Amino acid sequence: MLKRFFISMLGTVAGVFISGILAVLVILMAVGMIAGKSLGGGSGVQDHSILHIKLDGDLAERMSTPSLMEMVQGDMGPSLALDELRAALAKAADDKKVDGIFLDCGSFAAGAASCEELVGYIRDFKSKSGKWVYAYADSYAQGAYLVASTADSIFVNPIGSVDVHGTASATPFFKDLLDKVGVKMQIIKVGTYKSAVEPFILNEMSAPARLQQQEYVDSIWHYLSATIAAGRNTEAAAVTGWADSICATWTTARTISGGLADAAVYRRTMEDRLRALTDLKDDEDLRYVTPAEYLAVSANPLKSLEEKKHIAVLYACGDIVDSGKGGIVGETMVPEIIKLADNDKVKGLVLRVNSGGGSAFASEQIWEALEYFKSKDKPFYVSMGDYAASGGYYISCGADKIYADATTLTGSIGVFGMIPEASELLNNKLGVHFSVVQSNPNAAFPVFFKPLTPDQMAAMQANVDNTYALFTQRVADGRDLPVDSVRSIAEGRVWVGSSALRLGLVDELAALPDVIKAMASATGLDADQTVTYPKNEDDMWMQLLRESKALDGARAAAGYSPLERRALQVAEHIVKQNPLQARMPMTIIR
Repeated sequence: MLKRFFISMLGTVAGVFISGILAVLVILMAVGMIAGKSLGGGSGVQDHSILHIKLDGDLAERMSTPSLMEMVQGDMGPSLALDELRAALAKAADDKKVDGIFLDCGSFAAGAASCEELVGYIRDFKSKSGKWVYAYADSYAQGAYLVASTADSIFVNPIGSVDVHGTASATPFFKDLLDKVGVKMQIIKVGTYKSAVEPFILNEMSAPARLQQQEYVDSIWHYLSATIAAGRNTEAAAVTGWADSICATWTTARTISGGLADAAVYRRTMEDRLRALTDLKDDEDLRYVTPAEYLAVSANPLKSLEEKKHIAVLYACGDIVDSGKGGIVGETMVPEIIKLADNDKVKGLVLRVNSGGGSAFASEQIWEALEYFKSKDKPFYVSMGDYAASGGYYISCGADKIYADATTLTGSIGVFGMIPEASELLNNKLGVHFSVVQSNPNAAFPVFFKPLTPDQMAAMQANVDNTYALFTQRVADGRDLPVDSVRSIAEGRVWVGSSALRLGLVDELAALPDVIKAMASATGLDADQTVTYPKNEDDMWMQLLRESKALDGARAAAGYSPLERRALQVAEHIVKQNPLQARMPMTIIR
């Protein structure tokens, strides 16, 4: 029986592996055929081509290579990435074969700072090339409309709509959920505005949390309304009027007369307009080329910049964690930075940060590695994206220069600890009890089946206070500010980039391309002498059983209810984190 089991198991594994390989081959063949059809059999970009930018899906910082399993499952990674759009727009501006840009707007999700940078890239394209930019959508969401406002003309479906509603942040609170399942969160923190813990202990936000969120929500709206107004040749007050009037409910005729769009047409008619713009006949296919396709066929002959003097652009995106695979992983980011520091070909470093923070320990390790980079007499600049807050600011504060977008969320200089206490869930709801034998009073610390003792709580508070003191000292040293001045603007408070500039937390407001140009000037290199890190590498290992699914199956088999399983998931996530966190509040901005 055992022998047959192993033979069956190995056969299944081999079958899954071979099926995966075949699936990837099929995918690659399909991609090749699609690319060949789109680009005339790989002959290059045709005359009268249109750079087709489909604003659909999430906008990532950079394009990533999906793993084998992700490809088999149909997850091909982000459909849009700022680095790809930036490169395509810059190249298309000088390409006589590209007549213009078509912004094809769909379900588009992006942070305010990412939209701000994309708007800048399109404006640069228009000013350098003098080429047209048209936008079309069945219905415009606000983020897509913000980008579309850069277009020469905006078109909408005759029964479509334009949604301009203002900005809002929504914070979910879980206290009642945790109370129902018998879990309490034990909080240790420093900073009046350090509100990342509030969703676990309150049912609504505190007054300080509301104050800071109102400030950055208003600041982001000020930018959005001014940008849309400039694009539509109107006043910001008019854009605010659109939002206050719930313009998404307007008729198309009112949308056009109100100045939000230029014409209402069906997609077929829109394509006829594009044919006329590109001198094509009515029966000819539009010569669309996506940014990815365009870069693939119009790139210069391959040459390895890594073997020559160059500027390193290092991406630090996502949660900051001690170990693992996703986000900013301390145990892999630190050696990456050390390697760049010791590489004689690397003459400067631009750290692109898009992170709301995470592990305080990992943040300190990354900070120290960046100090090592600076010790090699190489310049180190930071470019902030949507977020560079809490731990994201920790890893940024030592830079020679810090650049942010006007709508970047940064600051949040504070620390907290959060330990779940699940005695009610375990003892009274699930019937699980623990007995502990220990040599010392705190030998089992921390445990999750009974509350912290006063001594344990005091020790944790001292640890948080010490980490906060170190954090503020790092900021004071990096920004050449008195510690007291840092503490006065710290307290966990989140600031937008424009406010951070006024407070001295950043040096200039600028997008990534401008930061690279500044670094090029400092190093005596050209702005195109850049190499991005970390390198995208194919993950060829198939995950036959995902941990989360295995855990869900085990919990279901144990008879836990969905609510109880969700509570355990939250607790497990917190348990796996470093006890000390430098993280900004969890909010959803729209």
